Amino acid sequence: MREAPTLPNFVQLPVPAATSAVAEAAAGLLRPDAALSPKFFYDALGSRLFDAITELDEYYPTRTEAAIFAEHRQAMAQAVQAFWQHRHAAAPLSMVDLGAGSCVKAASLFDAFQPARYLAVDISADYLRGVVSALQQQHPQIEMTGVGLDFSTQLALPPELLSGPALLFYPGSSIGNFAPDQALNLLRQARELSADGGLLIGVDLAKSAAVLEPAYDDALGVTSAFNLNLLRHLNRLMGSDFDLRQWQHVALYNQAAGRIEMHLASRQRQCVRWPGAERWFEAGERIHTENSYKWRQDDFESLLRDAGFLRVQTWTDSRGWYAVVLALTA
Repeated sequence: MREAPTLPNFVQLPVPAATSAVAEAAAGLLRPDAALSPKFFYDALGSRLFDAITELDEYYPTRTEAAIFAEHRQAMAQAVQAFWQHRHAAAPLSMVDLGAGSCVKAASLFDAFQPARYLAVDISADYLRGVVSALQQQHPQIEMTGVGLDFSTQLALPPELLSGPALLFYPGSSIGNFAPDQALNLLRQARELSADGGLLIGVDLAKSAAVLEPAYDDALGVTSAFNLNLLRHLNRLMGSDFDLRQWQHVALYNQAAGRIEMHLASRQRQCVRWPGAERWFEAGERIHTENSYKWRQDDFESLLRDAGFLRVQTWTDSRGWYAVVLALTA
């Protein structure tokens, strides 16, 4: 008699109501200097556009990070396994994939890291169903759970989903979307969630504007479309009447702040309306849509130590453009 196929679990943790998202967007638009969270990029079309961005010649982070993992994954796995054997000899390795998306990055590490459990965390459990179900069939020996969670404000999982030490996996340099104080708060939460485990994280390193700005303002205009699609998403979400033709993508490197900024600039004086409110924008006035902080390696390692990680090991590419950092609690 054939055994029943292994099936993953799926859990949707509480998410903000749509009304809360509308209120957050409205508040951002009504600020003296209008600003919106990058999470509004990611409707279905926005997610596909971001996937296209990662294929662009100008956008180096994805392929540079992949090359670091390809070259050093065995060394990373050996460091984790040595730590686990020393600190948690009887505990299996649980891997928590933050912002899992397609789960491809984590899956590429399974053979080296040999996790017993894999928790794929993304904003929607429904979004994860297809990819985690397919991944479960490829790796039936790993217990898998898809977890719907927006961890941008609080990173925590209930004990029935995760108890005991874990390796948190946060690739893709998304930590750069957080201002330094916010990043420190998130990393402290990661330290607590790991329960005397560790964190494997990707971070984009500081470099010249000549490299950074084209990565966020490519020749094909894909990043421009990605940025403008945020307004299309808002029109559907909150009933606003943004005319995308009257807005322009702006990407610049703010050297003093150490970050790339993305904005949408109004091409003319115009009024944008949505139920219950409106906002006039002058020609050239901007909506700030994203920050992407670029870290010096020493500064980021210090940030991890400030968050409570006591041992830090870093792998970079030959140009020093990108880093993958293993932060352990002892």
